[in-house]
Amino acid sequence: MAGPIQQFEIKPLIPLEIGGVDLSFTNASAYMVLTVATATGFLLLATRRGSLVPGRWQMSAELVYDFIARTLRSNAGEQGMRFFPLVFSLFTFILVANLIGMFPYAFTVTSQLIVTFALAITVFTTVTLYGLFRHGAGFLRLFVPSGVPLVLTPIIVPIEVMSYFSRPVSHSVRLFAVMLAGHITLKVFAGFVASMTGLGTLGVLGAILPFAMTVALTALEILMAVIQAYVFAMLTCMYLNDALHPSH
Repeated sequence: MAGPIQQFEIKPLIPLEIGGVDLSFTNASAYMVLTVATATGFLLLATRRGSLVPGRWQMSAELVYDFIARTLRSNAGEQGMRFFPLVFSLFTFILVANLIGMFPYAFTVTSQLIVTFALAITVFTTVTLYGLFRHGAGFLRLFVPSGVPLVLTPIIVPIEVMSYFSRPVSHSVRLFAVMLAGHITLKVFAGFVASMTGLGTLGVLGAILPFAMTVALTALEILMAVIQAYVFAMLTCMYLNDALHPSH
């Protein structure tokens, strides 16, 4: 039986190298394309009619739309709605990618740190550039919390700067670590079930407990797939609020 780590291996499907740079189309690439295609297909299917009385598909899309809109407004204010396409795209991509990864033998792209870091650095770059463009040097007020005595600024400012530049790391590692750990744990318990059922009657009886744990972990993983998409989107909204309102 394959080890619990092998499910995260990157395998080239279409080898391609240009100028010494590996540009192969891999299984990760294929599942990212599948994620985008699935999310796009769902939204097209849900909005193809636009009925006044929504059906199931349209209602599902409207619920996601309203959920992200409320999250963005509550964390970044009405001005934050200009970033709705970004937040909605991130949430949809992560949610669909997480759920696709729950299928047996599927590849979970959000278990790859480079993927989650690319999403996080996109948010970080957007927040930084927009904050500087909108407020200029006033954006630097973000590093001087209101109410802090002037004598403490030499201590507080470096801490705030380090905290700000560590955002892409924490933003990406949180999603990556949860998906990685969850899938490894699920694979381990599923491996116990497969191994013990091959030992005869006693093995089948002994496999009941790890099988129950596998079912419970599967349900927990589905829940975490949704929660992590929400957490990533919510943190994005909070960071965008800093770009809109740097003084705090």
